Amino acid sequence: MKTVYESTFISVGLCANASLEENFIITFGEGAPQDVAEYCFIHRTEVNDGGAFAAGSVLAIGEKEYPVTAVGEVARENLHALGHITVRFDGASQAEFPGTVHVVGSAPTAIEPGQKFRMLSE
Repeated sequence: MKTVYESTFISVGLCANASLEENFIITFGEGAPQDVAEYCFIHRTEVNDGGAFAAGSVLAIGEKEYPVTAVGEVARENLHALGHITVRFDGASQAEFPGTVHVVGSAPTAIEPGQKFRMLSE
């Protein structure tokens, strides 16, 4: 698989960890508006080749890989342009919202600055 997007988490919003208990995360690239950033895992982009990803791709947080089961209609564009997606750890086969990516597996217990965030695709 090819890396189509890679970044490193640089900060965790004050309210972001609460989403882990609800089995989802919200990511945003560096420079997120402050009122949004407090709910997000903020990351700095290192690889952004604009490549497509879809069900069958793999999302990785740190060393843990999650098979992608559904991708909302604007999730690709939002990730590549803003570093912004919502990831739901529920394995749904249809995207709940246009900016949501669904994956198989449980949410991580924690996401720390310094961890990698990657999207891998065929």
